[in-house]
Amino acid sequence: MPADTAHVENPNQTDGERELERLFALQKNAYKSAPYPSYEERIANLDRLIRLTEANEENFIDAISKDFGNRARHETIIAEIVVTVSGVKHAKGNLKKWVRPRKVSTPLHMLPAKSRIEPQPLGVIGIISPWNYPLQLALAPTAAALAAGNRVLIKPSELTPHLSEALKNAVSSEFDEAVCAVVTGGVETGQAFTETPFDHLLFTGSTPVGIRVAQAAAKNLTPVTLELGGKSPAIIDKSADIEKAARSIAHGKMMNAGQTCVAPDYVLTPRDQRDKIVSAISESARTMFPEIDTTQDYTSIISDRHFDRLISLVEDAKKNGTEVVEVGSSNALNPQRKLPLTMVIDPPKDSAVMQEEIFGPVLPIISITDENEALDFVNERDRPLALYWYGDDNEARDRVLQKTVSGGVTVNDTLWHVAQENLPFGGVGKSGIGAYHGAAGFETFSHMKPVFYQSKFANASLLHPPYTEKADKILSFVRKIL
Repeated sequence: MPADTAHVENPNQTDGERELERLFALQKNAYKSAPYPSYEERIANLDRLIRLTEANEENFIDAISKDFGNRARHETIIAEIVVTVSGVKHAKGNLKKWVRPRKVSTPLHMLPAKSRIEPQPLGVIGIISPWNYPLQLALAPTAAALAAGNRVLIKPSELTPHLSEALKNAVSSEFDEAVCAVVTGGVETGQAFTETPFDHLLFTGSTPVGIRVAQAAAKNLTPVTLELGGKSPAIIDKSADIEKAARSIAHGKMMNAGQTCVAPDYVLTPRDQRDKIVSAISESARTMFPEIDTTQDYTSIISDRHFDRLISLVEDAKKNGTEVVEVGSSNALNPQRKLPLTMVIDPPKDSAVMQEEIFGPVLPIISITDENEALDFVNERDRPLALYWYGDDNEARDRVLQKTVSGGVTVNDTLWHVAQENLPFGGVGKSGIGAYHGAAGFETFSHMKPVFYQSKFANASLLHPPYTEKADKILSFVRKIL
């Protein structure tokens, strides 16, 4: 190899960056050699995902709990294990239909030609998964990418080192690294990952970081799917069952201690119902978690930095004279980093708690006069990843759905739209770009290639130059039948 084209190792590279470079080159070459895995190969890869998830369930549960300080076991089983396996099985059950070429109609004047859309693997997919649901948000998009026939590199968060190592070992035990592999490392590895010329890059995380990821990917014109966040509202209509709404909101906000991208970020409630909803949410929280410091059912905040940020939001509200209602013991604040559900009542619009995505068990309760005020409140902000509406008035519900734009919606509950594999999951505007889950995920990680099959009986050359009177007659006929 000539000296000017030989690979020269960069002494400033981290181990993670070198491993990323090696694995990307390996997978890219493997894709070139075998660009279209068979249906049977894809099914086998999905089976490997199911097998590694189920076989390592206890390891994953323990690793995630260590990373958090405490992660409720049932939350990990529900949100990480069950949701992941369910999604992979959904892909298996539908793959035969998804991989088929899709027939589309051909215009009358072009018959008897045929037109098809033929799904084609893109190549090597990069997945940057976050710390809050570190297993599910790594493996769910991996399932979609493998179903579409791609090769996959996963970069987990550096905030979950135990899970990252467990995931790396589990994946390497089931997959050839030319098909699927995990790259671990810190910020430098993460930055290098975003700058790698993947055929598609999926990032799940905060909006500010998502912007930087998109900018880095743009240098290679790498297409991106960004699953971000924002301030997702819960709107309580005057027709709502307050007790049911309160329990749902409390659960949605306290699951994973609010560290969920689709957790309700704030509540809009009729002014005359405000005190009742605060009381009902408090009671629901106490019923689910009587003492957060003595139960393993309540999850810790992931790190000291995130914990301090949440405390500062509450202290800022108190300092400004805003009413704050803390539900439960604060004995577990340190060293367990367990933060009780904390409601902030009617904070100013320009307060920190109303400007930042909260991502924790701090819940502003906002009094509104009527539906129009609720709509204005939502629409003057960036478009959220999720919206929740509670009530029995179907006309009011439909007005809110038509006059707001959000990534997804659950009516009369929280979170559950994300678990439906037949619904695409994604944001809009500042809450994200693109979507996956189910068929949407398969299409995200495929090139939906349009193919036109010309008929052997066609005589398109009649429309080639030099143009004759016959061409004029053909054009006149075509324009009449259009």
